[in-house]
Parts: sequence; structure tokens; C-alpha cells
Amino acid sequence: MKAILFHQHGGPEVLQFTDVPDPEPRPTEVLVRVRACALNHLDLWVRGGLPNVPIPLPHIPGSDVAGEIAKIGSEVTTVRVGQKVVLAPGVTCGKCAACISGQDNRCRQFTNLGYMIDGGCAEFVRVPEVNCLSCPENLSFEQAAAIPLVFQTAWHMLIARAQLQPGEDVLVLGAGSGVGTAAIQIAKFFGARVIATAGSDEKLQKARELGADHGINHKSQKIRDEVRRITNKRGVDVVFEHVGTATWDDSLASLALAGRLVTCGATTGYDAKIDLRFLFSRQLSLLGSYMGVKSELHTVMKLVAASRLKPVVDRTFPLAEAAAAHAYLESAQQFGKVVLKVL
Repeated sequence: MKAILFHQHGGPEVLQFTDVPDPEPRPTEVLVRVRACALNHLDLWVRGGLPNVPIPLPHIPGSDVAGEIAKIGSEVTTVRVGQKVVLAPGVTCGKCAACISGQDNRCRQFTNLGYMIDGGCAEFVRVPEVNCLSCPENLSFEQAAAIPLVFQTAWHMLIARAQLQPGEDVLVLGAGSGVGTAAIQIAKFFGARVIATAGSDEKLQKARELGADHGINHKSQKIRDEVRRITNKRGVDVVFEHVGTATWDDSLASLALAGRLVTCGATTGYDAKIDLRFLFSRQLSLLGSYMGVKSELHTVMKLVAASRLKPVVDRTFPLAEAAAAHAYLESAQQFGKVVLKVL
């Protein structure tokens, strides 16, 4: 089969479009013919190399996959050959206390497709049967691939971790990112008022079209000052943070008394600092969030099928042009997801 492979860490130029052996499913696994694979910042980090993370080389990246079942293992009973599916990106042991209690993102063996195991930037990918979800018929493969990682992550952050309530104010950083576009929609679905940040007025207009009530251009406006103005100096109940050190101080300063900051990433750096006196005197909560659980993705897919949530695809590239797609994602020009199309 054809796949995107890299033998060493580096820039987009290390990605090769080449032939590799077809994977063979084990008894409880399936082989999926990939039709589309969406990119995430995780793909950029894996390709570039992460400190103290021994990514197996050579490696096939790609966490967000939509396609059709091509082959099933001898013990597979819940899906059939030819079925259109979306894949849950998180792969776990399925046996530990965390997995059997439905908290699979806490499994000690948790990984993502395309992280510590080969992913979906290929014509075929091998996955456990339990990672297969039926794909809504009203979606193209490209739209379906734009859903899993970002919507699952945003749902877990806002609902499971921050416990968002109707009527609360939410500050969504990086509205043009895949996870940002998901967060805006989920927060609005639960009846929150959304303040979104982005680096251009064009992106802010698109954020408003998704449901954002207010926009802040972080290149020309001070985030904390605008939040204070919009909320009449109160601050927001929840900050949806994934940018890192570039926005950390503004994120903290934007919180209302007893506000919650939930974070899933550190794209611009991880060495954040906080004045503990500010933390305890204002009774703030700092919440870490990592991916989500499969049941949350099942819920998201029902809402997408009902047109209550929608994937946002910015641009598609052929699989063979994965290097160009990586470079485009790194340029931060996109609004929504960048998707690789596999014919």
C-alpha cells in the first residue's frame, strides 16, 4: 500500500510518499481502507520529535481517520466488511480498571493512532474493533475525518473537566484551530456565551458564524482588557486554553472569581507560571485534560448526525502532498481542519 512515512524527525521534508506492506488484522482487529485522514498539531510534534518520547521509526502518522472496513479479524462481530466508519483515535488495553470503567483515556497504555503506533496517513490502517464508529450518511469522508480528536478533546475539556453550565461565559483561545472550532459549537450547544480569540478579523467572522458571541483579535487587542470590557469587569467562568505560554497570563487574568481554566496543550510553550496568591485568593481551578473517552465520541457523532454540531474543513490535500499539508498547518492560516484525501 501507499503511505506517508518518515525515517527521521525533522521538517515536512522528511515525509515520504512510499510503498509499505499492508497491515494484517489480528483476531479482534479490523483493516480499514482509509478514505480521509485529518491532520492535528500532534502530527507536527510527532514528525518533529518530542523530548523523551521514543516514537517508533519508521513511522506512519495520522490520528483522525474515516473510511470503510476492508477486512475483519476472526473474532470481530460488531462491524462488517464495506461498512463506512469513523475511528476513535485513542487505542487502549481494554482490560485495566480505567478501561472497563469507561475512563479509557486514563489507561496506562493509552496512545493515539499515529503517535506510538502507526496511523492513518496510508491506504490502510489496522485498528481494534472497538475503535470503529458508524459514520453518519450525511457526511463526506473528509468531513467525518475532521471530527474525532478535536471534538472528543473539546467535549471532555468543557463538559467532563470544566463542568460547563448553561449561561456561563467561556473564553475560547485559538478559535481558528480544529479544537477551537469544536469548542465554540459545544459551548453554544450547552447555552454558554462564547468569547473567541483569533489572529485575524476574517477568522473572527468565521467564529461568529459558528456561534461565537464576541471576538478578540489577539494581534491588535489585549485579551484580558477585552474580556473585562465584554463581561463588565467580571471575567469569564471558563477559559478553554490550549495555546500555552503565549496566552497563559491573559488566560488567568481573564478568569472571574472561582473561574476554571482547562487546558489540553501547550503549542507555544509549556513553562507557564502562576502567582499562588492569585490562585488561592480568587479560588481558581486549573484543570488538565487529555483526549477523552470513547463514549463521549459516540455522543458527539449522534449530535453531528442530527446536524447539531458540524465539522469544519478548511482545506484538503491529496495524501501524496502530506508535506505541503503539514507546512500549511504550521503556517496557522487555516480555520478548522486540514484533511488528507486518500483515493
